Amino acid sequence: MRQRVVRVALTAALVAVVLLAVPLALAIRSSLYAGQRDTLERAALAAAVRVSPDYATGDPVELPRAPAGGHLGLYDPQQARRAGSGPRTADAPVHRAFDGEVVRGRSGGDLVAAVPVSHAERVIGVVRASSPADAVRDRVLTAWAVLLSVTVVALTIAVLVARRQARALAAPLEDLSRHCRAVADGDLNARAAPSDIAEIDQVARTHNTMLHSLSELLRRERDFAANASHQLRTPLTGLQLALESGLAQDDDARLRPVLTEALATAHRLHHTVEEVLRLSRSPDRPRPATRDIAVAHLLQETREHWHGLFAADGRRLECGTQDAPADVLVPNGPVSEVLGVLLDNARVHGRGTVRLVVRDLNDALAFDVSDEGAAEGEPAQLFDRGHTGGGHGTGIGLALASELAHSIGGRLSLTRRAPATFTLLVPVRGAGSEGNAPACG
Repeated sequence: MRQRVVRVALTAALVAVVLLAVPLALAIRSSLYAGQRDTLERAALAAAVRVSPDYATGDPVELPRAPAGGHLGLYDPQQARRAGSGPRTADAPVHRAFDGEVVRGRSGGDLVAAVPVSHAERVIGVVRASSPADAVRDRVLTAWAVLLSVTVVALTIAVLVARRQARALAAPLEDLSRHCRAVADGDLNARAAPSDIAEIDQVARTHNTMLHSLSELLRRERDFAANASHQLRTPLTGLQLALESGLAQDDDARLRPVLTEALATAHRLHHTVEEVLRLSRSPDRPRPATRDIAVAHLLQETREHWHGLFAADGRRLECGTQDAPADVLVPNGPVSEVLGVLLDNARVHGRGTVRLVVRDLNDALAFDVSDEGAAEGEPAQLFDRGHTGGGHGTGIGLALASELAHSIGGRLSLTRRAPATFTLLVPVRGAGSEGNAPACG
């Protein structure tokens, strides 16, 4: 910004100087040449007054001193010089002066003024005054050099003033930028200091007000996350302990499957709560180490949990791999949660048979979840939090699934509208022997 301010100020000063200096330089040149011609004309007029009409009969003529470095001479009607100095014969300005008019012009390298001498309404001679044009040109160049020096000094002062003003303007903006970077790095207590510039102070006040509101919002969200963490984890832990105790003490063969399923659901709910709370704290925070699971075991657990739900609706669930190693490890919690969202989405909004297929992409695994329905609306909007469009998915389910995928370095996208197919890409964490997991249906 400082360089931009200096450039703008220098450009404005340069334009102003050019608009002023160029006409001034031309005016100086015209004035010096006109002044020298006036000097020559006055010298010629003063000499013409001293010329007696009897000079043609031999009366001597006393001419005044010639201009510095120039010539002053008297010429008779025969175009010959009779007194003074100058060319021996009359030149063009002298010829024109015999017509009875004062002539100002150039002859060779000289400025010339020719004044006619009249007697009895007849021109009896011409006084010619001249001086070298080079002398005037040197004076013009000297004046231009002085003008150029003044221009350079003015531009130098303009640059110094512009740099000072640039520092005064840029300093509060740079301070505001440092505070913004501090906020971006997590320091929500940073506040922009006031300056002497009203417009920048207004931006700083707006920034501080926005930061205060943002801090309050984040504080309330952190408090909610902490409260939810405490209020959800404690009863979930108690529920798991109660179910485990019931399994250990109850020998009723009819209740054991129910208790086992309830305990598994409680574990899944516990993992879901942990992932949601982690995302609420910071989606970009490194994910804590969790249990990894082989693809084959993940598919088996998914089938055991979702098969009954789809069967109750009269629909089928098919799981399998497609040229993917069965023992590649993936993060159990996030991947299970994303697949859960996609399968629940297919159960509620889709129709027909639902298929979960794992494909090998060398450096990643693709989990395709498809059904026989069709997805409506823009694909990008399906993952917007709070999206309420028709088709596959509303609310926050797909948005949460997309955030979970991003938290493990993966990506969730709609890869086909009909049949509706969502694809979860998961970076490969490790691989063992090649093999295919058996299909489940």
